[in-house]
Amino acid sequence: MRHTILALLACILLPFTNPAAAQRDGSAEKPLRVLLIPADGGTEDGTKADFQPLFDAMSKSTGLHFEVHTGQSYAAVIEAMCSGLAEVAWFGPMSYLEARDRGCAELLAMEERDGSATYYAGLFIAAGSGIETISDLAGRDLALGSPHSASSFAYPLAMIAEAGLDPIADLGAIRLTGSHASSLMALRSGRIDAAGASFISFERAVNQGSLDASRFRVLGRSQPIPNPPLAMHADLPDHLKATLRTAVSSVHETPGINPEAIRGYGGKRVDRYVADIDESVLDSAASAIAFIDEDFRAALLQKASLQTD
Repeated sequence: MRHTILALLACILLPFTNPAAAQRDGSAEKPLRVLLIPADGGTEDGTKADFQPLFDAMSKSTGLHFEVHTGQSYAAVIEAMCSGLAEVAWFGPMSYLEARDRGCAELLAMEERDGSATYYAGLFIAAGSGIETISDLAGRDLALGSPHSASSFAYPLAMIAEAGLDPIADLGAIRLTGSHASSLMALRSGRIDAAGASFISFERAVNQGSLDASRFRVLGRSQPIPNPPLAMHADLPDHLKATLRTAVSSVHETPGINPEAIRGYGGKRVDRYVADIDESVLDSAASAIAFIDEDFRAALLQKASLQTD
């Protein structure tokens, strides 16, 4: 699997130079490479457009240069950071912890909106499905996003487990679509009975006209999840880490910066980015889904692999 991912990276990260090249310092000649998880499909005019204004503003305030791209998968972004192909990344909470625990990522900042640095996952169903409770999903088909995603994979499974169902034994088919948006589209087309996705992704799909909100219902809402964090490579020089922390945490009050440029997950305007985050909030969130260990993940992936259209 690891070799497959590395081979894929050679194709999808063409804009990035070899990690053996001269160290990136944020100059115009050696811009810092930023890689974003494909939370809403990974299109260059989607996820990248959400964050490009933020890094343009940071460039204006610091003189640092950034090269922003969207990865093809959560796993690819983790591997890129750990292979030295990116200096900054936007992760999901769980994918950040994976990269951190491999020793290649360090927390940079987390977005805050209306005093909150959390968001929610949901289980979504068709309005006329007849499903009333999460326990009614027994024998039903479910769409999930990336196995590295908190809100389109881990937390929807946690809600199902909390309802007394074994996601592996009690559900019908499980489809791993790779993204929030793809899971919601599978629900719209009637291919599955329920979809796990973040409320931000659901709202975005509605706002873009991809979904008619009146045709869907919320079956379950997760406990609060820490917002997807920005991270930097653990091996960056200390002075560059300090510059990045100062830049991202003060960009919202920098003279000449349009507040509309301070955006985050789903393209939403945020109040600010907070750099002095206690990482224990992320570890606590991980404990809520600790039942998804390697054996559980392998069994669920095996179940998903048996699904045929």
